Formats: sequence, structure tokens, C-alpha cells
Amino acid sequence: MDINQVFEAFNSLRVLVIGDVMLDSYVWGKVERISPEAPVPVVNVRKREYRLGGAGNVLLNVQSLGAEAIICSVIGTDSSGDLLQESLRAKGLNCEGLIRSENRITTIKERIIAGSQQVVRIDTETDKPVSKTESEKLVAKAKELIPSCQVIIFEDYDKGVLTAESIAEITSFANAQNVPTVVDPKKRNFLSYHHTTLFKPNLKELREGLKVEFNVDNPEELQSVVQQLKETLHINGALITLSERGVFIDFKEEIHKLPAHIRHIADVSGAGDTVISIAACCIALNLPPKAIAAISNLGGGLVCELVGVVPIDKNLLKAEAQKLF
Repeated sequence: MDINQVFEAFNSLRVLVIGDVMLDSYVWGKVERISPEAPVPVVNVRKREYRLGGAGNVLLNVQSLGAEAIICSVIGTDSSGDLLQESLRAKGLNCEGLIRSENRITTIKERIIAGSQQVVRIDTETDKPVSKTESEKLVAKAKELIPSCQVIIFEDYDKGVLTAESIAEITSFANAQNVPTVVDPKKRNFLSYHHTTLFKPNLKELREGLKVEFNVDNPEELQSVVQQLKETLHINGALITLSERGVFIDFKEEIHKLPAHIRHIADVSGAGDTVISIAACCIALNLPPKAIAAISNLGGGLVCELVGVVPIDKNLLKAEAQKLF
């Protein structure tokens, strides 16, 4: 396998990301006094910043790999929705599949940081499933975009954009079009992703989703649980991220467990987003299972060396991948 060709081929991909896109807000300030109204610190704001969160970070990772990332989601017509749409466009992301709803609020997670300490986080959101009309619009938009894409990522944060019905309808259409589907699941819809191509839970999600306890360090037990997952959901394959234990893949009649690369871990946030983005692009190129797991595992480790949620650096990933292959 020629790594240079693989990384070059990423540039020709169109990747559809369907799911919960949100806005992360960071407010930095300084505490110099306690409020006279209540025993709470008064944060004097110095700086405010907005970043893409949820499925937004997956879009940024896909874009960093050189592929075109297209969002398909439902957000509000509120000011947070305007900010989110502006942020997507400012990053040069394709918003063709973005649906604005008057009946829905846009998810915004606001972190108030004083010095280096997070004082409080304020979440403005709803996790109610989208209405039947909104869901139908989402499915119609997805069907319109799927034929021109090489892979679909379901990025589910349990905020209600994806429902069991829309997942089934989109997956069925994608399978008919021979477009692979890659899933980053959460709890609510965990068992709704039938007949998808690659399912990527982490260890905690796997245990909670199947309601099973097992010894992850016992290869036979891990293999047996992943087999149970495959049979339950009738999926082609599973990629399980195991944090410091690396990754496990069972796909196309191949099973591999790859260790984590020893790194200085600064921050694990966003590593799962990087892994799913790389795995999806590798699947779009029909790479062998071991290569999919190895390059994804490498990317997940690299972003953990950086503080905050940061998309993968393609050149750095390529340089590391060249050492492996």
C-alpha cells in the first residue's frame, strides 16, 4: 500500500456527515472579587471565542484530511444558529444539507474560564427528537446528497437530529447506492444502526449499549462481545476504540487488535472525532481493515498530544503513517 497515494486520494472524496452539529463557546476572564449578590465569583470577561462542536469537529477533521465535508443536520433559526452557520461557512464547509427550524433551539455549550480554571459550563440545548416534518426534510436532503458522496458518517450525540426511523431510511438508501455508512453512536440510538458498514463505539459505549460486562484484556471475551454486536445489528464490521489499550477491528472477515502508540497525552477530547473521520475516509478508499484501524489509531493518538479539540494535521499523520507501512 502506497501511503502517498492514499493521502492524495483523500483529496478526491466527498464525505456526508449526518447528525448533531453544535457550537462551543469559550469565555475567558479573570476573577478579582466575589459578587455582593451571592457567594459566587465575578468573572471579568477578556475574550470570547466560538468553535464548531459535535459533528462540527468531525467536519473539520474530514476537511483537514483533504476531503470535502458536507453537513446534514437540523439547527434553530435563533441567533446561535446564525452564529453556527456563519462559523461553518467561515471554515469553508459545505452547508447544503443544513436545515433551519423555527421550532428548535441550536445547541450551544458555553464554558466560562477564569485563569486556567473552568468556573461553570452553561448548556442551551434540547435533546427532543426532531419533528416528523423536520426528520422527513433531513432524510430528503440526505438522499439528495448521498449519490455524489463516497461515504456517510452518522455523528450521533443524542440531541435528537437522528431518530430510529431516519437512520433506517438513510441507511437503506445508502446501501442501495453502495455508499458505505460509518457510525459514531451514543446511547439512545445505539441499537438502531442496523445494516451499517462500520460501527465505532468506545469501550464504555459498547458495554452500555449491549448491557454487558466483560474483561477487555481477555481477547476471547472482547471478540465474543464484538461478534454479539455484529449479529445484533447485522453490521459489516466494528471498530472499537479502547483508549490506552489501542483499537480493535472486526471487519471483512479480518480481526486485529492494535496497541496504542506511547505518547505524551495532553487532552483526549476530540480523539474519537478524529478516529471516525480517518476511518470513514479509509473505508471510502476501500483500504484493508488493518490499515483502516492502524491509520485511525495513529490519528487518535496524535490529537491527544494537543490541548483542546484540534483537528488532525494531515502532514503529521502522513509522516507517522509512512513509518508504519
